[in-house]
Amino acid sequence: MTEHQALRLHVPEPSGRPGCETDFSYLKVSPAGAVRKPPVDTSAVDTQDLAFGLIRVLDESGNAVGPWKPDLDATRLRKGLRAMMKTRTFDARMLIAQRQKKLSFYMQSLGEEAIGSAHSFALQDGDMCFPTYRQQSLLLSRDDIAMEELICQLMSNSGDPLKGRQLPVMYSYKRAGFFTISGNLATQFIQAVGWAMASAIKGDTKIASAWIGDGATAEADFDTALTFAHVYRAPVILNVVNNQWAISTFQAIAGGESTTFAARGVGCGIASLRVDGNDFLAVYAASQWAAERARSNLGPTLIEWVTYRAGPHSTSDDPSKYRPADDWQRFPLGDPIARLKQHLIAIGEWSEAQHGQVQKELDAEVAAAQKKAESFGTLLDGHIPSAASIFDDVYKDMPSHLRRQRQQLGV
Repeated sequence: MTEHQALRLHVPEPSGRPGCETDFSYLKVSPAGAVRKPPVDTSAVDTQDLAFGLIRVLDESGNAVGPWKPDLDATRLRKGLRAMMKTRTFDARMLIAQRQKKLSFYMQSLGEEAIGSAHSFALQDGDMCFPTYRQQSLLLSRDDIAMEELICQLMSNSGDPLKGRQLPVMYSYKRAGFFTISGNLATQFIQAVGWAMASAIKGDTKIASAWIGDGATAEADFDTALTFAHVYRAPVILNVVNNQWAISTFQAIAGGESTTFAARGVGCGIASLRVDGNDFLAVYAASQWAAERARSNLGPTLIEWVTYRAGPHSTSDDPSKYRPADDWQRFPLGDPIARLKQHLIAIGEWSEAQHGQVQKELDAEVAAAQKKAESFGTLLDGHIPSAASIFDDVYKDMPSHLRRQRQQLGV
């Protein structure tokens, strides 16, 4: 009888720990312009190589190259750069506000600004996003969303349209196609597929865009969403933001060590792409390709956005406890803002002076929005919605037991 060695359990480890340099050689990075672009009506199995390569448009010199180079004019590119800068400025100011105890909690999207900003350009009015808590750029890239509204939601003050009923950073904007963020991770993925199925059942033309992080793909809802999306060819874009870290666990723990998250889509019969999430042009091109596929009744697309969470998971997190401090500076895909800025300068549509001027304008714009929002109150002064508001907007006609509870509360 053959004797075998004792079985061993494999526990993935990150490529860097505090005090060490991170080895990013585990990231398979294709040269800019090297990955082919198939027709929109290609089969899911034909995208297998795209789930392991990395779609990139901007090269190291800021030139846009390859088949995925999108048709975006300079005006749109400048708008995209401004949206990313606005998101980063907003995040920085809200982080300070949290430290000043004006709001209880915040999660920034530092290093990931290109994903939501560029993706929003590929969507149309009426489409519905089902985001996680790091897609504020989907809102901040829009002209019809006032920043003070977002800040009021963060502060849960008397100007909060949600009346303080949501957790901070869990925005809700029906008019902007931004489904209420849930703290129960992964639930929004299958909800997006259901919404997309409903759109198809009604014969509508609107598509859904679902968002999930690399860590949350380990939840069962992720696999259920892929099954329903594939079986019913739901008109949905399934976005997986692989920023390398969940709260404090490396992406390999969720299954990204010996394969890619995009490969899971191909295995489920879904067209899948793996994209440089720090390349604004690549993000837009891939988003546009997936949106056209959904609108043409060709089914879902899963996109893995490869990026890096440059800051803490949240204001409650200290990343120095579990990863090297200089990780972001060493990340091979760079800073999304710096890369688009370099491209615009290279084509003669931007300058350092313009960049500095826009940054000053955004600093003033965000500061003004914060001042206006704080006029409705902050956590420091206790100007929050009345306790009586918990009974509002629940039932069309308030039932007797709630009337009695309200009387007992004395409000």
